[in-house]
Amino acid sequence: MTVTEAPQAVADPPLRKASTRKRLVPYWLLLPGILWLLVFFALPMVYQASTSVQTGSLEQGFEVTWHFQTYWDALKEYYPQFVRSLLYAGTATVLCLVLGYPLAYLIAFKAGRWRNLLLILVIAPFFTSFLIRTLAWKTILADDSAVVAALDALRILDVTNWLGWTEGNRVMATPLAVVTGLTYNFLPFMILPLYTSLERIDTRLHEAAGDLYATPATTFRKVTFPLSMPGVVSGTLLTFIPASGDYVNAELLGSTDTRMIGSVIQSQYLRILDYPTAAALSFILMAVVLIMVTVYIRRAGTEDLV
Repeated sequence: MTVTEAPQAVADPPLRKASTRKRLVPYWLLLPGILWLLVFFALPMVYQASTSVQTGSLEQGFEVTWHFQTYWDALKEYYPQFVRSLLYAGTATVLCLVLGYPLAYLIAFKAGRWRNLLLILVIAPFFTSFLIRTLAWKTILADDSAVVAALDALRILDVTNWLGWTEGNRVMATPLAVVTGLTYNFLPFMILPLYTSLERIDTRLHEAAGDLYATPATTFRKVTFPLSMPGVVSGTLLTFIPASGDYVNAELLGSTDTRMIGSVIQSQYLRILDYPTAAALSFILMAVVLIMVTVYIRRAGTEDLV
């Protein structure tokens, strides 16, 4: 009688183990980014949400009491600053698009061997502090500056006075000064996405449009601008979102009549020490901007961003 040995377990083939490890590689690569978002985005958001429904004082301490009335009180008291922030940010975004699109078009199609130099000039302001760049505009827009004198000589100040953006012959501490600072500081955020989108356009499409007897204006309207819409959407978002929450330009170039909601939040956090109101204002601003951005992206219809 012969004794048969029990069959031994067959080990997984090396190919299957290698395939499993290969499938896990993308998740391991995503892990640092996920941890970063959890630590520096998700957890602060949870903490801010908790702070916004607290009551108390700095001396007695704050306690979570689910006081959602803070949101309504903050919005009712500071809605002018909300409206002003969206108006200033929207105006600066439009100005950045009007100024940035021709420059991005020039760099993408006409610059030739000067392309790299022009790109360096676009990003060169980033090598200087945001604060210093903004402070420089206090000198540029001073009452006795050449810029203000030129605006007065050209009667441009008459138009801005009629619009309520300046007062007399003064530009500093007016809405025009704040919007000018926002436009200057965030202009590169508009130019770079526009250039990236325009640079991808095949120039043979322009030649084909010309062969079909399209004028340069028609070619731009029917070919160039539609194909550059991903860059337009990206640039407007990268400009509008940070500009709507900015407070440096309003603090340095504006006055109490030009305060933006970022200035109010900064004041509530660092001066008044009303943390629940500051947190509530932050969440309201984030919600308003998120809704506007979502609607804008869907209306724009860009497949790259929807």
